[in-house]
Amino acid sequence: MKIQFYYPRWGSEDIDWNDFCRNVKQAGYDGIEAPVPEDPKEQAIILEALKNNGLQLIGQYYQSFEKDFEVHKSNYIKQLYILASVKPLKINAQTGKDYFSFEQNAELFAVAGAITKETGITICHETHRNKALFAAHIAQVFLKSLPDLKITADFSHWCNVAESLLEDQEEALALACEKVEHVHSRVGHQQSAQVIDPRLPKFRNELEAHLKWWDKIVKGYRDREKEELTITTEFGPAPYMIHSPLTDKPIASQWDINVYMMHLLKERYGK
Repeated sequence: MKIQFYYPRWGSEDIDWNDFCRNVKQAGYDGIEAPVPEDPKEQAIILEALKNNGLQLIGQYYQSFEKDFEVHKSNYIKQLYILASVKPLKINAQTGKDYFSFEQNAELFAVAGAITKETGITICHETHRNKALFAAHIAQVFLKSLPDLKITADFSHWCNVAESLLEDQEEALALACEKVEHVHSRVGHQQSAQVIDPRLPKFRNELEAHLKWWDKIVKGYRDREKEELTITTEFGPAPYMIHSPLTDKPIASQWDINVYMMHLLKERYGK
């Protein structure tokens, strides 16, 4: 089984695309994860930078802002087609809303499934706060009811929502690990979806908890003889990254942490 690593565009938006892609490639990544603009000229800039640096793309949908469901669904469809038009390896979607009904969120999952069948591009749904799969016990219901649903595992959000390391939600986690298409390897804790720095001994328990879940995902891939798992090392900038209230500067380096996580997981899983 092959594991590919991706770096998020999130946090590097002010860096020229060619410079950004060159840095990502030199660091040892296989690609980037990023949203895609509607403007074809802007798309061309991104695709050219990726091509020049031998990188792949995972498309990212996060624009879940509309309260009205029908307007929300219309924009969801529009954005997924924009992403699919540039032919990414797959699409990571922050699908739905925590306040939509089960039926409404299920309708969005069905829409994504239809687009996957039409385009051949897998759409995986992120376990993200404020979205349809915002909590472990909620995701468990969806995964039992919709067995073909594929997820992006970002369990850091679930830790934050549940104010725990999910010690009492083992069944929900076990089912989720079986449905993973993509991973965001960010480490969260009881009060935040991102620890200050996973290299610090203070956050060893949190790191070990997440490693245990990722180990289960990797083992499942190997047991099922699946060919490839994708991981985005998605530690983010402010407000995920704490900034000093006196200097407004981050107290750790997003880039350094993400590269550290890539090397940690490469060594752990023998890439």
